[in-house]
Amino acid sequence: MTERHGMTQASSAVKAPDPETRTRVGRRLVTSLGFAQFGSFLVWGAAPAVLLARHLEEIDPARKEANLALVITVGAVVSVLAQPVWGLFSDRSRSRFGRRAPYVLAGAFLGAVGLIATALSHTVMTVIVSWCVVQAAVTGGNGVLTAVLPDRVPVAVRGSVSAVLGFGSMAGILGGQVLASTLVPHGMLLAYGCVAGVLVLTAVVFVIACPDPAAPVRERSRLSLTALVHVFWVNPRRHPDFAWAVVSRMLLMLGYHTVSAYQLYILQDYAGLGRDEALAAIPTVGLVSLSAGLVAVLICGRLSDRMNRRKPFVAVSTAVIGLGLGMPFLMPSLDGALIYAALAGFGFGCYQTVDTALISEVLPSQEDAAKDLGIASLASHVPQVLAPALAGLVVVNLGYRPLFAMAFTLSLLGVLCVLPIKSVR
Repeated sequence: MTERHGMTQASSAVKAPDPETRTRVGRRLVTSLGFAQFGSFLVWGAAPAVLLARHLEEIDPARKEANLALVITVGAVVSVLAQPVWGLFSDRSRSRFGRRAPYVLAGAFLGAVGLIATALSHTVMTVIVSWCVVQAAVTGGNGVLTAVLPDRVPVAVRGSVSAVLGFGSMAGILGGQVLASTLVPHGMLLAYGCVAGVLVLTAVVFVIACPDPAAPVRERSRLSLTALVHVFWVNPRRHPDFAWAVVSRMLLMLGYHTVSAYQLYILQDYAGLGRDEALAAIPTVGLVSLSAGLVAVLICGRLSDRMNRRKPFVAVSTAVIGLGLGMPFLMPSLDGALIYAALAGFGFGCYQTVDTALISEVLPSQEDAAKDLGIASLASHVPQVLAPALAGLVVVNLGYRPLFAMAFTLSLLGVLCVLPIKSVR
């Protein structure tokens, strides 16, 4: 057996810089990373919950729920397939512009084109096609962006830097909801176009502010069909900590997205606000979520670094999210939605901060960091494939209350999967 095949879990984790010798990271890098993260998540905050929901309601009001589930599901399948492939090509890139920058820019510009095409779509089929372009481009580019964390950030401060990424994610989701809700009455093209513009702007600012360092010169095997197939696979027996972290994330995201994907309809049909009131309430719910999440981000990232602990933060935050997901079950009203937003926002802020750092510390390979992060991101995107269909099936046949109970159960199962991780405390 080769040394690689015989390595222990501890030695198979990413070889990171010595925290005693490298514990600082440039403020410009941290700020621009958060800004670029904001641009990507602005798309996901604006489109599925608001733009696509309203767009599909205008195309076919009678089948809005089924069509939204179809569009989100197909787009998520594309993103699942695209992100590890983008990561593989980025890892192997030897461009004079670096390994990451060309793919970050390509994702932003192609995503912007897809958003404009979506705005100009007048049938469900053309919405599906154009949204698939958006998903492939934005998720692929964002996956490569996330690889900057293990590339350029020391382990000792990854919790703090992950907090900035987490805040960028939450601010982007809220900003997308507010921007879309504000601009939709003035026209779909304006709303989609503004989101596209921010996406491109944030990517360009990141690339200019933090140019990629020269890629290490190493001989690489040529890409082949076998390599492309293996891009979706990491052996869980050789890398059990990575596998447990991915499964934990997948369960939490599945529970979370079964509720968040139907947020407009939950407020409109379950909480009884009506169409216009529900649209107007989305920014309020989002603001509550962001405020709670910001508190968690400011506390959890730095505290996790100081305590040199990740698992307790991930477990507790997952449990808090589960509790939040259960609140609308008990309170089918706007108040219930606001309590859900506060609890889930706090939990998700802590989770986003620390789980990103945890994943970066159990990667199987530093050389293939973007590809392996792409696989980890499957745990975020596969639930987007399953959740709308699963949620639609539950809502159509059983109603909304069983949906919240299911989401609560899935998130708590995610807590249990964090416990077996051994190489990270």
